[in-house]
Amino acid sequence: MLLVFTSDWGYVGDLVSFFPPLWRKILNKLYPKFIELFYQLQVEDDDKIGLYSYKVQSTITSRLANTMIQAKMVNNAKRPQHIVFDVQVPKGAFIDNFTMDVNGITFTSSIREKSEARRMYSQAKAKGKAAGIVRSNALDMENFKTEVNVPPGTRIQFELHYQEMIRRKLSSYEHVISLKPGRLAKHMEVDVRIIEPQGIRYVHVPNSLGDHFNGITTISKGEKKAHISFKPTMAQQRKCPTCSSTAVDGNFVVQYDVNRESTGGELEIFNGYFIHFFAPENLDPLPKNILFVIDVSGSMWGLKMKQTIEAMKAILSELRAADQFSLIDFNHNVRCWRDNLVSATPAQVEDAKKYIQTIHPNGGTNINEALLRATFILNEAQNLGMLDPNSVSMIVLVSDGDPTVGELKLTTIQKNVKQSIKDEFSLFCLGIGFDVDYDFLQRIATDNRGMAQRIFGNQETSAQMKRFYNQVSTPLLKKIQFNYPQESVSDVTQSSFHNYFGGSEIVVAGKVDTANLQHLESVVTATAANAELVMETLRDVEELDGFMKKDKYADPEFTRKLWAYLTVNQMLAERNTAPTAALKRNITKSILQMSLDHHIVTPFTSMLIENSEKDEIMLADQPKDPRRGCCSGTLGLTPNAPDNNKGIPPWANVTAVPVSFMPEQRSPPVLLLTPASFLYFSVDNDPHFIIYLPKSQRNICFNINSDPGHILNLVSDPSTGVVVNGQLIGAKKEENKKLNTYFGKFGFYFKNKGLKVEIDTETITLKDGSYSIMLSWSDTGHIIRKQLLISVKKESNVTIRVGEEMSFMVLLHRVWKNHPVNVDFLGIYIPPENQFSPEAQGLIGQFTSEPEVYIYNQRPGQTPKKPQATMEVKGNKLTVTRGLQKDYRTNRVFGTDVQCWFVHNSGKGFIDGHYKDYLVSHLYSFLKEP
Repeated sequence: MLLVFTSDWGYVGDLVSFFPPLWRKILNKLYPKFIELFYQLQVEDDDKIGLYSYKVQSTITSRLANTMIQAKMVNNAKRPQHIVFDVQVPKGAFIDNFTMDVNGITFTSSIREKSEARRMYSQAKAKGKAAGIVRSNALDMENFKTEVNVPPGTRIQFELHYQEMIRRKLSSYEHVISLKPGRLAKHMEVDVRIIEPQGIRYVHVPNSLGDHFNGITTISKGEKKAHISFKPTMAQQRKCPTCSSTAVDGNFVVQYDVNRESTGGELEIFNGYFIHFFAPENLDPLPKNILFVIDVSGSMWGLKMKQTIEAMKAILSELRAADQFSLIDFNHNVRCWRDNLVSATPAQVEDAKKYIQTIHPNGGTNINEALLRATFILNEAQNLGMLDPNSVSMIVLVSDGDPTVGELKLTTIQKNVKQSIKDEFSLFCLGIGFDVDYDFLQRIATDNRGMAQRIFGNQETSAQMKRFYNQVSTPLLKKIQFNYPQESVSDVTQSSFHNYFGGSEIVVAGKVDTANLQHLESVVTATAANAELVMETLRDVEELDGFMKKDKYADPEFTRKLWAYLTVNQMLAERNTAPTAALKRNITKSILQMSLDHHIVTPFTSMLIENSEKDEIMLADQPKDPRRGCCSGTLGLTPNAPDNNKGIPPWANVTAVPVSFMPEQRSPPVLLLTPASFLYFSVDNDPHFIIYLPKSQRNICFNINSDPGHILNLVSDPSTGVVVNGQLIGAKKEENKKLNTYFGKFGFYFKNKGLKVEIDTETITLKDGSYSIMLSWSDTGHIIRKQLLISVKKESNVTIRVGEEMSFMVLLHRVWKNHPVNVDFLGIYIPPENQFSPEAQGLIGQFTSEPEVYIYNQRPGQTPKKPQATMEVKGNKLTVTRGLQKDYRTNRVFGTDVQCWFVHNSGKGFIDGHYKDYLVSHLYSFLKEP
């Protein structure tokens, strides 16, 4: 008996016709079952990546957490598959080791100077012996991801190690472990051990993973040690008894605090280093002089402003009677609720709440003038003797964007604030969302004795703002100075602090000559509410030796690692505010040497992962912290990283406001991610389509060869009422007997809003019935109408944002006016995260529902650098060619090469139907249903 089994069922049907009539009847009856079985096997094959162990081990020794994440996986499928190791590491943690074992072949890591590591990686890449590890930023976490394509039966083990110092906030240490295995694990274990020589006051594990896991975590606590264990069985991991997906998807959180006996803090000395933990309690709060500076520009409209108002009303209610305060709100103008500080009486607080309630965001963002006004009010109050000498003065800035009005140069704003603010004042910055330049906020806050924090722009904004305020709402001490015997200690980290806030902790570290010293003494001086304090502490340098040697889990290097952690972070902060290039270079050299000495990945080092023969290599860089968790030109982001259209302010929920012209904003820093993967659907050049398929993480390309004047439908989504069409233009003349075509005009129709946007190579026009407004490509500005935002960057790009649901980017390509052949044209980029409905159609819209794609049988092509392969998709077998297309978002002249599999014949077999089925009659026409 002959059975033919293939994914090309048209081919099977043809074969059936060759059999005798009786056989044809049998095979025709089996034909549908074959299809069902085939797809069932495909699904099963896809799910045959087995996770047979997922283990997290974390040991905290005196606030120093060493964490190991290990995943053991196997490809049980009958074909090669991509196995992905994707974990999240807390921001601020230092990765210090990564290993990978593939069927007994071990890859180990080393830390190198960044340029050297990239050079070695580039050499390996040129030989085809390189792969990439993607590191990108999310909100409180940083993603670490690697992907390996392995043959059937391969067993692979990933192991990542990182270290961090657990900071005390709101009277608690909180250790957060991201637990997102992505699938059911035969064996899952989270094991956390806490060793605190000071003694452990309490341990708490909140139910952060959900009620599903109630009662599974076990906690055992001794006087100075604690053990937390979380071992859900496979049945307990399931979302439901019959589910094949895991419910383990979130953060595993451990909270604890330590005992404190000495007001002068706790000195821990071991292995030639000392750590001084300082967190006094039972002190009266110092009075505050606080100015709230609130961004009320148009981008704050809607949920952000609502949440900010809610938070401010709660914060104002918590002001103490001894506090003084005022409010400043700013857009392109600056307004003061009161021109001077007022006492926080019930009447004044209530009046301030009413004022906050009347704010209506609109206009631009004048950060410079707002901060200078705030410093003027504080300076004037001090000059007039209105401030209690023992009080603490601070400015709290709340903003969601870059300056667009007034002084725009960030370095100048930083300099202006530094010059005008008194040495006694602090600046705290809250950056809402990802449009704000968080690096700038960190610099300006650190430069003025404060700190910055990013706030999610969502339903939790209010709670996050209140939590941040609570961290700085109770100043207990000011002018804190740590003193140690100079002849016995060296390389001491920061020892002078402006303020100490209740519920936090100050940590100082240094090297100590234990060979010639029996005791180490510290003297801490500070100003309290009613007195000048002098606090002394004396410790035997060998006091910890016995305890540390007896505990097999305690990290014997914890003092050295904590000192290195504090020193590197301190140098990074100093580098950000270094006044001269020479000083910045010297600090950079010191950071680099510390990174190499202590085997940690910092902004100036990279991790190389190599096999024993050193002929296979991977590279991991530490990402910068750009404002959107990604950056312009980044092509390899992890799926949960937000959109990267910098230069466009966050969404503004407004009805109709006039167009506002805003200066050009600088692009964020570029993040090196390897290998590059294209995270946009795009159409650019002649028109070349690049379709990124997130599930299979592949780029599929095709060209459309049609005539000038034809209008192609790119997206047609009747459910959301969105249409995107593009009209073709031709080159000035043929080349090689072919007339190249390009997109010369795009039409966007948002039916539910009644809005139309037309973009050609000269103008950008918004139409709302009889109302219309136009910008030219020589402008930089924004148009906002009915919750739709159009942002134009001069002679570069246009971005259209529809709430938080959709965004589109159109790029302008200018050519020499007298070029004999080429013409100006447009390209379009559409992120796959756009929330189209499942019914979306069009040359791009149809890929909202990602098709299953299998590529195999790779073989040499007609051109050596362009191999061919077989691709199975939508029931078709296609011959595809590996090649390069261009992404023009970061380099509009030369473009960036993007590797993809090219489908010939205008995408036939990959797109539904024929490309001519996507021709429409009008720039705003929906695609007719077949």
